[in-house]
Amino acid sequence: MEFGRVTEDQLNLIDFSLPPDPEFTVETLRNAGTTEPLQVRAGCAKWGRKEWVGKIYPPKTKDANFLDEYVKHFNCIELNATFYQTYGPDTIGKWKAKADANPDFKFCPKFSQSISHIRRLKNAEDITTSYYEGIMAFGDKLGPLFLQLSDNYTPKSLPELTAYLESLPTDVPVFVELRHKDWFAVPENRSAVFNLFKRLNIGSILTDASGRRDCLHMMLPTPHAFIRFVGNSLHPTDYSRCDEWVDRIVQWKDLGLQSVWFFMHQHDERYSPELCDYVIDKLNKRLGTDLMRPQFILKDEGLSGVPTLF
Repeated sequence: MEFGRVTEDQLNLIDFSLPPDPEFTVETLRNAGTTEPLQVRAGCAKWGRKEWVGKIYPPKTKDANFLDEYVKHFNCIELNATFYQTYGPDTIGKWKAKADANPDFKFCPKFSQSISHIRRLKNAEDITTSYYEGIMAFGDKLGPLFLQLSDNYTPKSLPELTAYLESLPTDVPVFVELRHKDWFAVPENRSAVFNLFKRLNIGSILTDASGRRDCLHMMLPTPHAFIRFVGNSLHPTDYSRCDEWVDRIVQWKDLGLQSVWFFMHQHDERYSPELCDYVIDKLNKRLGTDLMRPQFILKDEGLSGVPTLF
């Protein structure tokens, strides 16, 4: 993942502190009124990583069997594959069948780029229908959907965004990722779009990337958190940042958070399993959960408990 990438010598110059919770978020969580246990999920964005063969996938694992192996290590996947191609029920059904080995597994399919980036949410009814027809084949393995807007999708397009979100089915949760700086820098735009999300019960994605701290807006219009964490190849700041996220999730739980989806990205994705394992271990200890942890074929943990490279 290249979004928000900076050079290594810049990392120690960045303030990685999480912003304080805005009153908007505190109000959302306090009004949730939940009595159910917090749902916690953590995973990666793709299963097709050859670098994981010999790490968490057995040696000589073939590409066709990567998903079979992925579901043995994580309880969800962000699923960027559906961004690049609209898959029909037959293919989706095959993926679901592979994930049936893990009863708790969920797919979070990204909306097609044809909808979000090419047609820019206008005249996209036909592609949206095809997208939903495909992903509904996930059945009980379907998690929330993920609509990413491009870096050049500005607040001027709020009317189109409103019309599109109002047209979507309401039986499957949707989260939206905003990227253009004016959504965050201009208070009127920020208020308008997050109040729209709240009105429509649409979630907002929090993207924690080194070079785009504005995307870390901390606005939760629903009592559900969808976090895209972008690390820097196991740089020491990756671990301190993850620690702070675990602290914040614990705070949100006490306020009324109902679910959290934590998706690990690295600019070099070979290292995503290590850092995801670190987060899962911390969440289990702080929340009393029993999330499955990735099982490494070779793994050496130092005295700090931080996985070392091999």
